[in-house]
Amino acid sequence: MSTLFEAEAPRPLADRLRPTALEQVVGQDHLLGHEGPIGRAAATGRIQSMILWGPPGSGKTTIARLLSDRTKLHFEPLSAVFSGVADLRRVFDAARKRRGMGEGTLLFVDEIHRFNRAQQDSFLPYVEDGTVVLIGATTENPSFELIAPLLSRCQVHVLKRHDDAALGELLGRAEALMKRPLPLQPEARIALTAMADGDGRFLLNMAETLFELGMHPPLDPAALAAIVQRRLPLYDKAQEGHYNLISALHKSLRGSDTDAALYWFARMMAGGEDPRYVARRLTRFAVEDIGLADPQALVQSLAAWETYERLGSPEGELALVQCIIYLGTAPKSNATYKAHGAAAEIARDTGSVMPPKHILNAPTKLMKDLGYGTDYVYDHDTEEGFSGQSYFPDGMARRQLYRPGERGFEREVAKRLEYWNKLRDAKAKD
Repeated sequence: MSTLFEAEAPRPLADRLRPTALEQVVGQDHLLGHEGPIGRAAATGRIQSMILWGPPGSGKTTIARLLSDRTKLHFEPLSAVFSGVADLRRVFDAARKRRGMGEGTLLFVDEIHRFNRAQQDSFLPYVEDGTVVLIGATTENPSFELIAPLLSRCQVHVLKRHDDAALGELLGRAEALMKRPLPLQPEARIALTAMADGDGRFLLNMAETLFELGMHPPLDPAALAAIVQRRLPLYDKAQEGHYNLISALHKSLRGSDTDAALYWFARMMAGGEDPRYVARRLTRFAVEDIGLADPQALVQSLAAWETYERLGSPEGELALVQCIIYLGTAPKSNATYKAHGAAAEIARDTGSVMPPKHILNAPTKLMKDLGYGTDYVYDHDTEEGFSGQSYFPDGMARRQLYRPGERGFEREVAKRLEYWNKLRDAKAKD
């Protein structure tokens, strides 16, 4: 309930600039435009339950409020951070009473991923029968954070991070409201939008700080940085941002795009990632995506990891940068990775089949009598240093599991395998 003096209370600039119609929301035309799914539904006056997934400051709360106004539904806001079972029960009871009087309820749940599975389960019957239209807002991937039954009852809409054009429009609206330009040189204006990192609310908060300076000579980028704080990059080491960025680093290396790999590494470091985790993934990459195409890749990865352990940050991070450059520019091959997978598949299919007796040791008389070690040919005693015997189980045909590529050192490995195959075929004919 508002008080007599509430209208006179100071309001943040971001709140004063909050859109009053869906058409005023910037940066989300793919959802709110005439051809967008939310825009089309709002035009009919009927909406379905939905999950709004997007970064902070992208307009999730604003969109929910405006949809409530457009559809004439009672707006019931709830924060999963501060609410529990009792709060949910109160909201559902009130929504049921409104429904009995012919009024619908739009239940907006901010940070809905914070609710546990049991709490999420409690939404299901009320969403199913239309007691509430649920709009959940989350910054986390709904696939990981929300239960499948709830997702099946909601449409998931992905909000975009505000681009420079959208942020520029927000600054223009702020200047129009304040009836004066921001005290910024052109280069500083560009720097201000970069500092916001796509967060419209954060941008307007910084703009409000600058307006409070009053009449002031235009600031250059250095002076701007001294006044406002740069927004920390979005990066949760335990959530999706962590996996997205390491995936981007790994795939950039696989695609031999060294510059992109360096960029994603820098993003991870700026977000506070543990360099040891990156070192581990670089070592994995060396054996999974390079292998014997360049045997030095693994050596470089282990050396970079050890160097970081000895030097720590920030000096040791340079060793990881050197490793990234080496791996990005190295020839690529996943032949080792594929050979491991093929061998594992055959091993599962054949179970506990015994090795052939001729390659088994015979330390006892009984084992000799059973034929262990019989007819084994010691390779070093042959002229070529190669006996050509079969080492697969009896009755199993030879399988080529490792297939080297034509890149890097694997070309030489392929020549060796071809040579041994020819010798094996020749000895089989003797």
